[in-house]
Amino acid sequence: MAVTPSTPLLSFLQRLQQTAFETLGAASDFDPKTYVDLPLNFSLSDTQSAFQNLPRSANGSVPVQSLKRFLQAFFGGAGDDLLYLDPPDFVPDPVGFLPKVKHPLVRAWALQLHSLWKNLTRQISPAVQAHPHLHTLLPLPASLVIPGSRFREVYYWDSYWVIRGLLASKMHHTATAIVTNLISLIEEYGFVLNGARAYYTNRSQPPLLSAMIYEIYGSTGDMQLVKRSLPALLKEYEFWNSDIHKVTVLDAQGCTHILNRYNAMWDKPRPESSIMDEASASNFSSVSEKQQFYRDVASAAESGWDFSTRWMRNPPNFTTMATTSVVPVDLNAFLLGMELNIAFFAKVTGDNSNAERFLEISDHRKKAMNSVFWNANKKQWLDYWLSNKCEDVHVWESGHQNQNVFASNFVPLWMKPFYSDTSLVGSVVESLKTSGLIRAAGFATSLTDSGQQWDFPNGWAPLQHMLVEGLLKSGLKEARSLAEEIAIRWITTNYIVYKKTGVMHEKYNVERCGEFGGGGEYVPQTGFGWSNGVVLAFLEEFGWPEDRNIEC
Repeated sequence: MAVTPSTPLLSFLQRLQQTAFETLGAASDFDPKTYVDLPLNFSLSDTQSAFQNLPRSANGSVPVQSLKRFLQAFFGGAGDDLLYLDPPDFVPDPVGFLPKVKHPLVRAWALQLHSLWKNLTRQISPAVQAHPHLHTLLPLPASLVIPGSRFREVYYWDSYWVIRGLLASKMHHTATAIVTNLISLIEEYGFVLNGARAYYTNRSQPPLLSAMIYEIYGSTGDMQLVKRSLPALLKEYEFWNSDIHKVTVLDAQGCTHILNRYNAMWDKPRPESSIMDEASASNFSSVSEKQQFYRDVASAAESGWDFSTRWMRNPPNFTTMATTSVVPVDLNAFLLGMELNIAFFAKVTGDNSNAERFLEISDHRKKAMNSVFWNANKKQWLDYWLSNKCEDVHVWESGHQNQNVFASNFVPLWMKPFYSDTSLVGSVVESLKTSGLIRAAGFATSLTDSGQQWDFPNGWAPLQHMLVEGLLKSGLKEARSLAEEIAIRWITTNYIVYKKTGVMHEKYNVERCGEFGGGGEYVPQTGFGWSNGVVLAFLEEFGWPEDRNIEC
């Protein structure tokens, strides 16, 4: 299996991270990612020499003050190699901003969310371009919007919902700059990285670049962007259809289908979380078991759902992580969307052969999804577990569908081939209503309270948006009604938490209105790119009448 090579800088920063953990790790706010984000002030060899010369006790730990002096002298702060940028297309109250929002308090809050784009917009410091070997941050050609807090670089799938918010804020230039950066990553690496860091070159994230371009084009009619993007999208499509991601399934009728899975090019601890990964892998005795576990953990990070019982063979046991053995519903829905978008872009740019080819490919994928994922009893699309990853062709068995309920079981509804099927939507809406996922403040991620962040009781902005927009686009009255109800609940909980804490959060506790989420391997984060974007997109779609209270 493919493995992306590490770099001398990353290897050194991981050693520094380990030393810092041994010295400072008792602190509850210790974040290993901080140490692999530090820019060097001097050459790597000089920094390593100084590190080797630090005083050490018999057990190898470095005195706290010595470590702190070393960090201060030889490194900039994490994130110092990104500079704040005043976005050129930001105006405090844009013309045509959220015309359906009539409630004065909600409108004032929406303008505060709009102003957060100024806090989250960055440009890469010229030092990164001049001395790339001193930074894990990757140089990018244009300005970017970060999610916030510890996520101080651009991220792949986050950017879709950031862009949806920017378009509501009439910030088309900033939205297009994000896409320019992601295209540059494809040109350099052959795919869009998880994020713009050297330690993310081993994996991607849910493939939504074509969806970003589709939304910008729909808003601006920017044909040059479409023409510039198409070669990069074709290259990205090749990446997702390379051997490491492709899976062949023989269905019950004897038809062969090709679907895709997450599969990171990595078999070591993730540099940004190596302390946690090594601790989790300590239960394995063989090197090959550890390597497979590390690959499955990195592949869960590639899915965006890091972490969830969805990827565990024996939940909630984290060491049974087996992401590469799962053929995921949502990834294949995203790739279906990508195929349809490429067909559309090819058509509008006059490339008729690619337009026809990708329409045909998308039709094959729709059939494959119906055959492998669809469960007629549950009226949901279910992830499919592979019994043996080494087989060339996997024979479909009904018992291999994951019967547990996840919000991802409904993500295909976001795609036109499914939301345009009225009778299908009707049965899926009934299934959704009885699934247990609909809670006081929105859709839950799963029904399992495992302590992982992509599980119950957390709700996440992207999941709310995909399901709400899919329901809405179906045009079915009952679906639209449910969509609006969920959007109102989600906007309300975001508003109440903002009023309580003064910030937007990465995730929310949907069991109780007005509470932010928790769980997972880091403390709850604020900022927050996709949460801001989804609230603005919902307010643009549904508005907020003057006579509707906003309270839990």
